[in-house]
Amino acid sequence: MDRDVVIAGAGPAGVAVAVALAARLGPGRILVLDKARFPRDKPCGGGLTGHAHAALARLGLEVRVPRVPCARGRIVYRRRACDVGLGRPVDIVRRSEFDADLVAQARARGIEIATGEGLAGFEVGAAAGGVRIETTAGRSLTARVLIGADGAGSRVRRALAVDDRPPLRLFQAEVAMPPGLGDLVDGRMVYDFSLMRRGLRGYLWLFPAPGGRLNVGAMHTAESRKLSGAAIEALLVEGLAAYGVALPDGARGWPAWRYRARGRVAAPHLLCVGDAAGIDALTGEGIAVGLEHGPIAADAVAAALASRDFRFAEYAAAIGRAVVGRELTLDGRLARMLYAPRASRLWLSLILFDRRVQELYAARVSGSEVLADRKAALLGALARHALAAPVRLARMRAGEA
Repeated sequence: MDRDVVIAGAGPAGVAVAVALAARLGPGRILVLDKARFPRDKPCGGGLTGHAHAALARLGLEVRVPRVPCARGRIVYRRRACDVGLGRPVDIVRRSEFDADLVAQARARGIEIATGEGLAGFEVGAAAGGVRIETTAGRSLTARVLIGADGAGSRVRRALAVDDRPPLRLFQAEVAMPPGLGDLVDGRMVYDFSLMRRGLRGYLWLFPAPGGRLNVGAMHTAESRKLSGAAIEALLVEGLAAYGVALPDGARGWPAWRYRARGRVAAPHLLCVGDAAGIDALTGEGIAVGLEHGPIAADAVAAALASRDFRFAEYAAAIGRAVVGRELTLDGRLARMLYAPRASRLWLSLILFDRRVQELYAARVSGSEVLADRKAALLGALARHALAAPVRLARMRAGEA
């Protein structure tokens, strides 16, 4: 075998697996491939939550690039807006800078990362007891394990299963900070749900970015309502206009698969991590998810190499038991409630008017709470909402007038 492990993709998930594996096996048994050369453009909101920071710390990685700390989040629906404090600020970074520096930190540990060379194809069983891999540079390699950290378009993911549900659709751009908007987003992330009234099954975001810039975008749940990419971008333009923000160069769109608790994320000699395994269905967050997947995948691979059992039969369950899996499962349920066409007002009014729910989710974003373990508090919020919903819905309708 040329390597014990080949990782397709050198984003946060791929680097997290490589670093965690190098600590267990040594760096010489691992090869990371990426078709891009770093720094490379990557559309993303760029938020490093408390979970992302904790995952980086466990891996011994640092945030060494420019960042803008946001200690508050603002929830907006039409004329209604409320601020929520975060126990630990969310740092907004540029993904091009952040990802390139993670690659540099991994290389400093002796991990081989071949950039400008991606995964072109593979065949399980073509190599005795492993995988034969073809790269975009024309190389042929063999490995015991191939890990798909190659995003929503992952070749490894496609080989495992076809997800027949439409993916999330996200559009993002970075623009100059408009005059007068700096005060609104000074240390504050804005999540605007007003476009749900116009058919968006998701939200618009405005985050302050390094260098006095503004990171803007929109997320849409296509499973709840089908919209073309042009329609989603038009809604983004409409929503941003209310803030005096224009998109002279348009926005970049991309799909993202949602995490499924019963999704197939492994097969003999194959694993998926990060976007390839599924991200947060409620917020579209993927950085923390990928970083948290790394040690879980590394444990599974190290155990397989020791036992020579490469079925990875327990890998999906290991993700599901971990904090990241429990939180993703909960957010999947919340997303189905919030973004459902006929019930979105009901659940949006809970978010807008229940201060305890706002505080719980802020604590989860900060990393001080595992919301999936606060079932009693969540059930209490639902009980309160059952009584308060008529008044809250009336307040929402008044705000739309």
